[in-house]
Amino acid sequence: MDAVIKKFMPPSAYLEKPITDRPSEAEAEAAVRTLLRWAGDNPDREGLVDTPKRVVKAYREMFGGYDKCPAEELGRTFEEVAGYDDLVLVKDITFHSHCEHHMVPIIGKAHVGYLPDGKVVGLSKIARVVDIFAQRLQTQEAMTAQIAGVIQDVLNPRGVAVMLEAEHMCMAMRGIRKEGSTTLTSTFTGVFKDTPEEQVRVVTMVRGGRG
Repeated sequence: MDAVIKKFMPPSAYLEKPITDRPSEAEAEAAVRTLLRWAGDNPDREGLVDTPKRVVKAYREMFGGYDKCPAEELGRTFEEVAGYDDLVLVKDITFHSHCEHHMVPIIGKAHVGYLPDGKVVGLSKIARVVDIFAQRLQTQEAMTAQIAGVIQDVLNPRGVAVMLEAEHMCMAMRGIRKEGSTTLTSTFTGVFKDTPEEQVRVVTMVRGGRG
């Protein structure tokens, strides 16, 4: 398996959900009140009274990936594929994540392909794996490697190709403030890593008619 994948997440980490020591909802809401005060506002004014509860509820949804195991999503496979053994590519999977450095949004699309070795997985499972990793604090580089790594480990295909393209609000809303700037990352394993022509094929299919 590609060394970069091992660096970001060892294979054993895919087999169970992350271990987290969560505070109570009351403690989380108190933390939001503190941040509201830090921002310069009054958490007791009418418009903000219920904000801590809303934020905690929203965080539970946006970071739901910590309660899910991506390997479990890939557990059910199908072998009756009428002899099909070529590229399976699911492209333009939209995702919303959060930068682990500033906790602001990362908005983008994932393109995930693999070369089956006797078995395939339901297409929706690929999208769910993307969502699970997206719903955690992330860097785009790590998320790219994590998606490729779990598919390679669980399905053991002849190769996996993952491309992510996303806009980072930490660049658009603060710091350099470059709106519309897009970051592209990719990870290839197996045949895709060893055969440049296969990489070109994936990129060509992803790009399609786009310039």
